[in-house]
This record gives sequence, structure tokens and C-alpha cells, in this order.
Amino acid sequence: MKESINSKMRVLFIMHMPPPVHGAAMMGKYIHDSRVVNEAFDCYYINLATAKDLADIGKIRLQKFTQFYQLLNKIRKEVKRIRPELVYVTPNAKGGAFYKDFIVIQILKSMGCKVVVHYHNKGVSLRQDKVIDNLLYRTFFKNLKVILLAEALYADVQKYVSHKDVCICPNGIPEALAAEPSAGKHNAIPKLLFLSNLLIDKGVFTLLDACKILKEKGYQFTCDFVGGETADINAERFNQEVAIRGVNEQVCYKGKKYGVEKEEILKNADLFVFPTYYSNECFPLVLLEAMQQGLPCISTNEGGIADIIIPNETGYIVPKKSAQDLADKIEILLKDTSLRLEMGNKGLERYKQFFTLEAFEQRIASILKEAILS
Repeated sequence: MKESINSKMRVLFIMHMPPPVHGAAMMGKYIHDSRVVNEAFDCYYINLATAKDLADIGKIRLQKFTQFYQLLNKIRKEVKRIRPELVYVTPNAKGGAFYKDFIVIQILKSMGCKVVVHYHNKGVSLRQDKVIDNLLYRTFFKNLKVILLAEALYADVQKYVSHKDVCICPNGIPEALAAEPSAGKHNAIPKLLFLSNLLIDKGVFTLLDACKILKEKGYQFTCDFVGGETADINAERFNQEVAIRGVNEQVCYKGKKYGVEKEEILKNADLFVFPTYYSNECFPLVLLEAMQQGLPCISTNEGGIADIIIPNETGYIVPKKSAQDLADKIEILLKDTSLRLEMGNKGLERYKQFFTLEAFEQRIASILKEAILS
């Protein structure tokens, strides 16, 4: 006979936590620190990350193999010690990282664990026609519950997972505002903001091209880029690309910003622009952060972004890699201050209704309870 959930059943969380700082790691930290989750369950945590920093993600190093071997030993010992009613894992969808996570999941299954996987990335559908990957996915997803960030992401796993075994749990972020966002920014020259690590696939060059188009049309604006340097784009290359397009007076790279500094930059922006086509993009926290600050958002139909932005109400969805379409939508909001404010206020209300950290914590706790008792 199963215990009552009130007896605080044991859950082992095997997930990414900072460092490095990225969306999945931040959500892992929020779960780790959650009063709601830790009061609902007897929680144990293992960090799944082996990368030292963002530039190290995807690189093969001998030290990583040693760390992975140590991780597997730690998982075996913890499972034997605590005998969890449920193991929660945040796996990778494809590539070498998936192969590592496949081993983790198979070890857990061989030890009789009930497992739920929570995807903060995608790419299964990109590899499902490969013979080896197809066989591995069939084994991997057998007898698993799957948590996705948006309904639109189900297409990525539908070949292997019945919809009845899927739960939808949008991300949420903590309240970071001391007061409501001001109705107007009072910037004489509108401020555009891009906030993410400098990756080509995040749309960095697309936005630079859009800035060039807007400059040539005579618009006054500034565009701040905030985020960490990567193997794709470091500060030197970024500034070279800015110079090539002749937008030195409009564009500035501010580097990495956290905490109060990041909030201040968001607070002072007029418009958030995130033209991503990153293949792993699922549910960008930066869009939630921008909405929390009352900013209209322009992004793409990548991953679950269409479940965040309501086109023509809280911002715009533009075609990927299209600098002209991006410039056209930015132009609309540069010309119309009242529309910027209206969209920003609607985005703020949408954040409050669906994307707070409290809402996320309640959702994830409910899903885990259901998984244990099913």
C-alpha cells in the first residue's frame, strides 16, 4: 500500500545547477531553493553539470569523463541510501550529452526507480531518423513521464511519448521588482535591449543588421547587448561586427550583468528584442524578465516562445533570421510610444498571471506528486 503524500516521500533531483548560468541551471536552482518543493517532499540533490562555464559546454575533455564516472557512482550510492519514490532528471535531448544522460536513466531504471524527465531543451526530432539514436530514444522514453515547458514542444518527442504521459509546466521567475514598473521610461532616445549570451544562433547578427536598417532610415535609438562572451562571439568580434555595419553610435556591448545591475538595465529599456533561432531554445527566461519589467517583446516562433508572447498584444513574433522583418516591427514601436506602453503593460499582466516563480513552484510540486502516486 502506498504511503500518503503527506509523509513527505523522497525525491532525488538530478539536474543542472549553476555554474554555468543558463536557463535550465537557473530553474534547477529555483527548485533547489524552493520552500514549496522542499516542504512537499524529502528532497535530495545531485548536480548533473560537468561543464565549467558556457564556453566549456559541448567540449570534450578527459576531466569530463572522470567527472561523469564519479557522477554515476554518486547516483548509485544515493539511490541505495535514500531509496527515492521518484527521481527527477533534466536530460539533454541530443548529441553526446544525450548519450551520457541515456546511461544515467538506464542505471536508474535498472535500480527500480520511477523516473520523470523535465526537458529544458529540444532536438529529439532532429535525430530520430538516425538508426542508433532512434533505438536509444525508444529505450530511453520507455516507462517515463515527461515534463515539457509548452504544448508546442510535444512535437519534438511525440514519436516516442504518448500525450497522456506528458505534463506541461511553463517556467517562472522570482519577483525582482521593488515597485511596479513606471508607465513611461522618459528616454528621449528609445533604448532597445538584447539580453542573452553572445551566440550567433541567439540572433545577435540579425539584430545588428536590423539596427543598420533602422539607422539608414534615420531613426534615433540605442541598442544595448548584455550577456556573456562565448566561443561563437567574444567582445572583440562583436565590436568588429558593429563597426562593419556602421552602428557604433547606436550599439553598445555591456558585458555580463547580474542582480541589481541587470535589473537596472531592464528597468531603463523601452523595448526587448530577442531574435533567436537557437536550436535548443525552449522557453527563454529573458522574455519573462522583460515582461516583468513591463517591456514589449519581439522574438521568433522558436520552441515555446509563441506560448509566451501574444502577437500584436504583448509584442511581436517575427520570422527567424529576417533582419528586415525584425526592423519593421521595431520601427512600429519606435514610432508609437503609446503602443509600446500598452503592449508592455499587457505583458506585465500576463507575467503575473502565468509566469511567476510561485506559479511554477506550485505546478512542479503538483506534477511530482501526481507522478509519485500514479
